[in-house]
Amino acid sequence: MKKPASEPPALNLPDVRRRIDSVDEQLLGLLAERAELVAFVAEAKRENGLATVDPERENAVLRRLLERGAGRFPREAILAVFREIMSASVSLQASVRVAYLGPAGTFSHLAARTLFGYAPSYLEEATIDGVFDAVTRGRASYGVVPLENSSEGSVASAIEGLLNGGCVIRREVVLPIVHCLIGRAAGLSEVERVYSHPQALGQCRGWLARALPDAQLVHTASTAAAVQQARNDPSAAAVGSSLASELYGLPVLATGIQDHGHNQTRFVMIGKESARPTGDDRTTLAFSIQDDSRRGSLRRTLGCLEESGVNMTRIESRPSRVEPWRYVFVVDVEGHAEDATVIRALEKLASECEWVKVLGSYPRYPAP
Repeated sequence: MKKPASEPPALNLPDVRRRIDSVDEQLLGLLAERAELVAFVAEAKRENGLATVDPERENAVLRRLLERGAGRFPREAILAVFREIMSASVSLQASVRVAYLGPAGTFSHLAARTLFGYAPSYLEEATIDGVFDAVTRGRASYGVVPLENSSEGSVASAIEGLLNGGCVIRREVVLPIVHCLIGRAAGLSEVERVYSHPQALGQCRGWLARALPDAQLVHTASTAAAVQQARNDPSAAAVGSSLASELYGLPVLATGIQDHGHNQTRFVMIGKESARPTGDDRTTLAFSIQDDSRRGSLRRTLGCLEESGVNMTRIESRPSRVEPWRYVFVVDVEGHAEDATVIRALEKLASECEWVKVLGSYPRYPAP
């Protein structure tokens, strides 16, 4: 029986590998052509005084590529491959330094690599405050910090850093967080102490209570710092990433110990300049109500958003630290601060609030 015309001819393994080699050669040629075009882009940016890193353009490219797809090639891998290509392209234009909550092996390290690839130089900071300081003082062009976890909520020091000023959110990325118990102990029964960042311990609270009910929980500045401490303590373990286990040579005693299988953290890229509108943006803003003792003052304030046609997707309150029992409200809304609807909302809020501050308008994460 004659095979259908659409069915490809039978190929043996050497033939297939030769064709793959040919495709790889074509890819290299296209990468070389792309690098030449990037040189023209770099020159145009210099002539017009534009920043080397353009997160808005990168997000638009990634969205377009995801929508188009690449047949059998995994959509998640499209993001990884083209992020690395764009990262290398940036390195051809100028040296970019990125600060993150270190040491190496933290989830912030993973987020920074996801956003910027391997091309930039990276600056480890011991605290989230240190990341903000590095960007504010110009020791780094950009920073990457965790902003919010799906089970434990917002990261207080990141919110405070944004409220203090000097940096704004330029971009976001959402990563799945898989926690491991890492240490030299022969078994769980030998673990007397568990080191980790408070957020990580909170995300594993239930598992730790069941598996290690008598272990002392010790707070550290980061998950990777926890692994470093556990490395020198044979009766201790750390909650951290599998990458930290590999980097510091400590065995994984248990994996996937987070209490929720859908555990995710939203990380943000911070910088000094505001992002341009892309048409699919998010704005994070903060405000303090003038007189929160008046009945319905918060309801009237939030009504400014609805009246302006703006959709609020998140709200939290924080102590103002200026006066006891006064609060600052931090909200996420859909849209960019330059959109007409958001501009109206900000004007209305200004009339109702003691102060209003935009913490960043940035492209929403293009999830595959």
